[in-house]
Amino acid sequence: MSTEPGLGTGPEADDEGTTAGGTAGAGDDLTAGPAGASGSPDSGAGVPPAAGAGDSPDADADRSPEAGASGSPVAEGGEPDGVGGASGVQAGAASSEAGGAGAADAPQRSEAEAELAAQRVERERIERRRAERKGPVESGTKLSGKAADLLAAIRAVEGGEKPAATVFAAPDPAPRPAAPAPEAVRRPQPAPAVAAPATETIATVRRILAEGGAPESLAPQVAAALGEGSDALLREDPWQLLRVAGVRPDQADGFARALLGAECGPDDERRGRAVTGWLLEQAALAGHTALEMPALTAALAQRAVPDPEAAVQDAIAEGEALVFQDALDPGAPEPEDGEEERPVRVLVALERYALAEESLADGLARLVNSPAKDASERWEEAAATAPGGAAELLRAVAGHGLVLHTGGEAARAEPAALLAAARTAGLRACAVAHTSEGRRRLAAVLEDGGEEAVGTVAGLLSGVEGPGRDADGALDLDLLIVLDAPQLDVEGAAVLVEALPDGARLVLSGDPAVLWSAGPGRVFADLLAARVCPQIASRTPDPGPLGELVSGIGIGELTQVEAPGKELVIVPVRDAGEAVHRTVQLVADSVPRAIGVPAEQTVVITPGHGGAAGTRALNTALKERLNPGPGRFGGFDPGDRIAYSPAPGRTVCGQVVKADADGLHLSCAGVPVVVPKERVEQSVRQGWALTAHQAAGSRWPAAVVVLPGDAAPTLSRPWVYTAFSRAERHLSVVHGVEQALPKAVAETLPKPRTTRLPLLLKTQVPAAD
Repeated sequence: MSTEPGLGTGPEADDEGTTAGGTAGAGDDLTAGPAGASGSPDSGAGVPPAAGAGDSPDADADRSPEAGASGSPVAEGGEPDGVGGASGVQAGAASSEAGGAGAADAPQRSEAEAELAAQRVERERIERRRAERKGPVESGTKLSGKAADLLAAIRAVEGGEKPAATVFAAPDPAPRPAAPAPEAVRRPQPAPAVAAPATETIATVRRILAEGGAPESLAPQVAAALGEGSDALLREDPWQLLRVAGVRPDQADGFARALLGAECGPDDERRGRAVTGWLLEQAALAGHTALEMPALTAALAQRAVPDPEAAVQDAIAEGEALVFQDALDPGAPEPEDGEEERPVRVLVALERYALAEESLADGLARLVNSPAKDASERWEEAAATAPGGAAELLRAVAGHGLVLHTGGEAARAEPAALLAAARTAGLRACAVAHTSEGRRRLAAVLEDGGEEAVGTVAGLLSGVEGPGRDADGALDLDLLIVLDAPQLDVEGAAVLVEALPDGARLVLSGDPAVLWSAGPGRVFADLLAARVCPQIASRTPDPGPLGELVSGIGIGELTQVEAPGKELVIVPVRDAGEAVHRTVQLVADSVPRAIGVPAEQTVVITPGHGGAAGTRALNTALKERLNPGPGRFGGFDPGDRIAYSPAPGRTVCGQVVKADADGLHLSCAGVPVVVPKERVEQSVRQGWALTAHQAAGSRWPAAVVVLPGDAAPTLSRPWVYTAFSRAERHLSVVHGVEQALPKAVAETLPKPRTTRLPLLLKTQVPAAD
């Protein structure tokens, strides 16, 4: 390592390390911005610096803040990672309806937008499929004990029936329906765009918002979130405003007081239900698919809900949440008469995440339990021709429907060799990555071409890339390889697994040391922990000084490495102002001159969006130096690098082409995208500087990681590992956190996420040998 003279900047930590993007202010002022603290100079330039943001919604993820003093995992609010604009109601007001993504013409939609539409279709198919396999299960029927009695009593009072006192067992799964006669493979068309709310509905909602003192510009979002009859629903239950992203309970309370007057009170059951749902949504933003009952009731009490348990049961009875009672030791025998019941934990979840997690477990169990046997000869033939570590991987795939593969960047050659060997043996195989840049890297290591068999997860699900589907809607595949698997959230993974036919093989490959998905769940980590399938660990290390540095971070050691070719440069800084100045100098001058990497191939990574050295401040300075302009369209000019978020948790890097009456025209990985002008502030940010979650799944020739002094509390090993491993040839670290960096690498592990997937798998799949 070396410290290059004249280069250096100490970034400032993003406020989003604590409250993703900042939360809205109190009262009618519905915006708030974080303030950054100045960084301090690094005392030892020879020690590689790093900054880590907290894991579960990683500080850089901007997805949600952590709970307050109670320690509850519920987040207080925030914006999805990669989504621009101020947080709070005012931020939401700047954008149009949530469903506005479909406003662009279908041919102009990006892969990510097409994926969202395709996922809606897939979820409908999942629900139909589940209905065929199981009888209807009412929400809450998996409870027992006191919680079940409470719920049963509520239903009995409402329906005049005697409450049940025992658990309702779900019926045994019905046999899987027989596959229809083979038909010609068909390629799906992108799902149609979702229709925008009617103009009349938006106008009525606008008047109600004005009457309640809320920003009228929220009307399209409210109409989209509440659906048909949103005006009547909002007037009847003003707390439904909490279903709009960025709105906080205190803001919804003020709106309700203005509409209801004396009828409004903290004990209103409508408020209890709405706040319960809001807390579960905030938990999902923090990465949880469910919350334990004590954490949820504690969070409700903090928000002045007089009877938290009653509020939760009311939400369950109304079908706004599901409740589960999971045994802490699912392998323990059932208790005999007179014995104490097995210890359990009661979890509450939103229906969408609960169903996605159960569907994912069902689909994975199906793959594990039904690998095709008729193709064994072809698999053995492929294994005989595969080189090195790929042969071990292919032999595992030959006998199992689900295989996990772990390793760093260099290990991607093994899934690539697996793909090539399978295709050579005549098997229908496809590999997908998390980002378009990841797809490019995978295609680059394929020796026999075969780029047509490589795509992205979004492209595969939307039908833009990959094979066609059969008459049952399943992908026409024998083998699917998914790289960057840690970036799969529970909903995306459920849709992907459900799309695979019986007998297909699934290989999930990724680096377990990187940040988990921006969305809820920790699918790859849960599968590794569950041990329900073979796990192949690559023995191929990442080469060079950067590979040595990153490998050490992965095991908790921040070691000093030799970098004779200036692969690693440490730049100590004193404060945020110097951090921004040095970062711009590195990107615009020093790295191009000394390393030969132009500015457009260098990425800046910082812990969060806010603060004096967050992405907003850095992007402002970088744009002024690299592409100055008036920013006549929402602050953007042609040539600006951008980070486009068509959906929470998904970031697509690109460049501004032009702006006109239709919106902002982007080029994202060569694909033209038009973002309607009302959605620009919500979904497009300047993209010279990114957060680590936004950068996950992609790599650049050079990376500048900015570690401001006030980022120290948000540092973690996964954040440091992810940020540092984005560099292919050169890494500059703008270092202002001193000894907080090695301490974070050694001691700060990922924050836990509450999920049900491991338990669901254990009840359906025996542990692998």
